[in-house]
Amino acid sequence: MHTLFLSRLMAGMTSLRTICYSLMAICLISAGASTVALAETSFPTKPIKIIVGFAPGGGSDFIARIVAQKLSQKLGQTVFVENRPGAGGNLGAEIAMKSAGDGYTLFLAATSYTVNANLYKLPFDPVHDITPIARLASGPFIIATNPELPVKNLKELVELAKKDPGKLSYASAGNGSITHIATEYFLTTAGIDVLHVPYKGTSPALTDTISGQVQFIFGTVASTMPHVQSGKLKPLAVTTAKRLAALPEVPTVMESGYPNFEVSVWHGLIGPKGIPPEIVNKLNLAVRESLNDPSMAQQLAADGLTATNDTPQEFGDLIAQEVARWGALVKSRGITLK
Repeated sequence: MHTLFLSRLMAGMTSLRTICYSLMAICLISAGASTVALAETSFPTKPIKIIVGFAPGGGSDFIARIVAQKLSQKLGQTVFVENRPGAGGNLGAEIAMKSAGDGYTLFLAATSYTVNANLYKLPFDPVHDITPIARLASGPFIIATNPELPVKNLKELVELAKKDPGKLSYASAGNGSITHIATEYFLTTAGIDVLHVPYKGTSPALTDTISGQVQFIFGTVASTMPHVQSGKLKPLAVTTAKRLAALPEVPTVMESGYPNFEVSVWHGLIGPKGIPPEIVNKLNLAVRESLNDPSMAQQLAADGLTATNDTPQEFGDLIAQEVARWGALVKSRGITLK
């Protein structure tokens, strides 16, 4: 009798102990969830860093700084830029993607980010190991030639190239640069053979195009527009679906006979994998509100850029699509960094 009684008593205590442990576990989980929720709701509680993979003074740096200024006002915390140049922007990207996924370290990705994914061996997956935040702005390349070249439009340039394959040449900012990739994409689309002449940067590439050493270039608006306005370069087309407001008389490549051709120069914010959705949405909203500011639009327009309005999902989809598109081009054209 005593043995039976003790057995039942012990069983009851075990059950009670199990219930107590379960309740404690539930309380701890709830407390942890509450702490995370509180952290996400109060975000940000400290300064946010935007890493730029290029030196100060360039297009990426310019956009990062004007966005950082606006975000500081919107979020009530300092948002600052840290330049970490190297390996075509990959050094900064690697540092950012190895950071904690808490929203306090972001990376200013440019179109070249999706090109680099196919030319460099990266220590992270450029599509799946990131958290897309927001695309900031986009703009066209201007296809420009030396004024002495006897062509008035893009169609005539293509006809001249087809008449004497391999005789014409184009300049780029270097092997594997976005200007190189964008031009090769057009050569494929148009079915023409043109010699590639890579330079160490945009400035010498433009200089030799102006002097006639090479015949044409795909230049960004910021770098090319001053030479167009001075008459040193002749614009033939822009690479976006819409014409450039500053050059309304210059047609798009689509309007010039290539309806499926579109390439834009874009910039956006991404972070390491694992940033909570609540923080992502808060950052995305702050970016979109900042981009709606008229003063921001004026600053971007000065560089030929237009503010975008992507959701995180839309921006992530764009990155995946561009990585795939440039990957196919790199493979088909045999493009390397050498």
